[in-house]
Amino acid sequence: MCYCTEDVNTIMRVRIVFNLTNKGSYLPYYHQFLLAQTIKAVLLSGGNEEHINYPHYHFSGVKGQTRISRHGLHYLSNKVTLVVASPNQAFIDYFLKSLFAHKEIEIGNLQLIPFEVEKEAKPEFNDEAKFICISPMVITQPSLFEETGKQFVYPESDEFSDILYENTIQRMYEFGFEDEQLTSFYKFQIVPDAGYLQKIKDANKKFARIYPVYDQDVKYDIRGYTFPFTLYAAKEVIDFVFTCGLGLYSQKGFGMLDLANADPVSRSEKYEHEQLVNQ
Repeated sequence: MCYCTEDVNTIMRVRIVFNLTNKGSYLPYYHQFLLAQTIKAVLLSGGNEEHINYPHYHFSGVKGQTRISRHGLHYLSNKVTLVVASPNQAFIDYFLKSLFAHKEIEIGNLQLIPFEVEKEAKPEFNDEAKFICISPMVITQPSLFEETGKQFVYPESDEFSDILYENTIQRMYEFGFEDEQLTSFYKFQIVPDAGYLQKIKDANKKFARIYPVYDQDVKYDIRGYTFPFTLYAAKEVIDFVFTCGLGLYSQKGFGMLDLANADPVSRSEKYEHEQLVNQ
């Protein structure tokens, strides 16, 4: 199914604020698979098959004040947020209506009450943008009987950019961009923040980890990357990855980006539509 390419310019990127009723509860350090399951359940609960099967959306991890323990991330704030983005406003409104129909939801050990929604203003991009990852990027496709999904590719290498370029162009084709347009999008280079990578290395920390993902009820292990970088590409390409995610499994919660050195709260406003107003 193809979607109008103009939709990519009408990004709906919302920050959903939840009240956390059991402060101090925890999620695994990596919890995207729990969020993917919860979001799918919320979509199913609304009963609209078109939106249930809509593929062009992605989301962040659960954000809040946290403390790390051997169990994972303990949330110490009374409120937490989740960012969800899509080029389809009708899909976002359907998801919000379905979500707010539930008085309380559970994600792992977190007991959450949907509270309010903020809409982020869409940035104006040119052919260069500095990003941070607010969910891991996945660049290699996993295989059931091989460990291709765990393959490590150096972010500074041309191979890293080449793999993401091919994946992005394929996804843009599936979205509905024409071949002639895609041919013009030959510029694509990711340049990691070298200082950040060195700092992580010096601290003996990791910017690439193995995460679980479930596809057709099958569990795969995949490698995800989280580091700041500059993307050099056509404006339309940068718009697309900001709207629909960068890399594989965006629908599973991978590849969500945000602007580096920018406060998303400052570019947000309260978002209300009839479903939320009537709560």
